[in-house]
Amino acid sequence: MNIILVHGAWGDGSHWRGVIPILHAKGYNVTAVQNPLTSLADDIDRTKKLAAAQNGPTLLVGHSYGGAVITGAGHQQNVVGLVYIAAFAPDKGESLNGIFSRQAPPSGGAHIKPDANGFLWIEKPAFKESFCQDLDSTEALVMATAQKPIAARCFDDKSDEPAWKTKPSWYQVSSQDHMIPPEAEKSMAERMKPKKIISLDSSHASLASHAKEVANLIDEAARSFAK
Repeated sequence: MNIILVHGAWGDGSHWRGVIPILHAKGYNVTAVQNPLTSLADDIDRTKKLAAAQNGPTLLVGHSYGGAVITGAGHQQNVVGLVYIAAFAPDKGESLNGIFSRQAPPSGGAHIKPDANGFLWIEKPAFKESFCQDLDSTEALVMATAQKPIAARCFDDKSDEPAWKTKPSWYQVSSQDHMIPPEAEKSMAERMKPKKIISLDSSHASLASHAKEVANLIDEAARSFAK
């Protein structure tokens, strides 16, 4: 089984560094995509091409904005399932800003600032409290310093027909998320009617702070295709 890990905004493939060794030790062929974060279409295209390059069945795993990416990229023929980690799971015609508009804005949103080139950053002094309050100061500092900005347009780009309507899915909710409201995560998860929903007492960065539990959910999803 191939597993492709799809990062979200303000990060890259290294955000999966706690999950990768666990899945590798279980015998999976693991690849972490490096998306440009320039538009939803660009990121879907990069992920689809990586999935198409895999030999055999492939599981897509998306964190945060990466959930919107796998929602589009999951139509690739060899993709068998989708795992959402504290992630967006938009329906057709929805944008991320549209999803945000349904409830009070998350506290971390107050620390997102645009630059002169149309990209969004999280203010470094507030990165830990916004994105990863349950990581130690060193880990948070590295994430804040190495953050990869996302084009503001990504939050307005509308999703096409979602792959989660035709491919089996799994979802992990982060109950202490300051970037995506936990109630929004629960709503999106329940709407998908996934095979399983788990909730972790975690920040938005559950893939780092709860790597073992996240890897176990991915493993459970992957093993379901071996039956």
